[in-house]
Amino acid sequence: MQNTLFLHEEILLLALRDQKGTIASGTMYQYAIGAALLAELLLSKRIEVEQSGKRKLVNLVSQSPLGEPLIDECLEKVIIAKRRAVLQTWVSRFAGVKNLKHRVARQLCRRGILRADEDKVLLIFTRKIYPEVNPGPERELIERLRYAVFTDSRDIDPRTVVLLSLANSTGLLKIVFDKKKLNGRKTRINQIVNGEITGKAATEAIQAMQAAVMMACIMQTYMATTVRR
Repeated sequence: MQNTLFLHEEILLLALRDQKGTIASGTMYQYAIGAALLAELLLSKRIEVEQSGKRKLVNLVSQSPLGEPLIDECLEKVIIAKRRAVLQTWVSRFAGVKNLKHRVARQLCRRGILRADEDKVLLIFTRKIYPEVNPGPERELIERLRYAVFTDSRDIDPRTVVLLSLANSTGLLKIVFDKKKLNGRKTRINQIVNGEITGKAATEAIQAMQAAVMMACIMQTYMATTVRR
């Protein structure tokens, strides 16, 4: 297993509360994980984004597996799809993979970063929790984000750009850093995500993916509101 964390593993680390091992409230983490899986396929050149009128369609480029079960399962979904779909559709499909959170968490347990445990809700219901046992990897990725957001460096790697984009669009950045300090760096964050600092390579795909995540989140919120009515 590779030492470098995959993007979906990094997203879950940001979303989990370290000691409690539960998901921080107020985030759309599942869509961030779905988009992170999509990003891995983009960065590894298994798929590409094609502009078709106003739509951004996903094209299959290579069927070669990456050797990571969850990413390869998502790649297989693209391979067997009867027709092409837009980014938003694939973000939602990947976010809806069965037991997604637990599968990513188990990967982090195998890496020795999390521990699988259980606790009681209202003294009745049992749920799986994943407390952090090795804080080093999360500290490193938070430091990468801190360097990207709170310095004026132009030396930011593409994976950090993707991570920042997804964390920003799904509310995860606000649980990692102080909201007031983030508000003071809005221009910087927008410059990174828009490719003004890091160059235009893959920027269109990143922007499209961020838009897809935001649309998926909006649709989920709308559907939840409609059901409550």
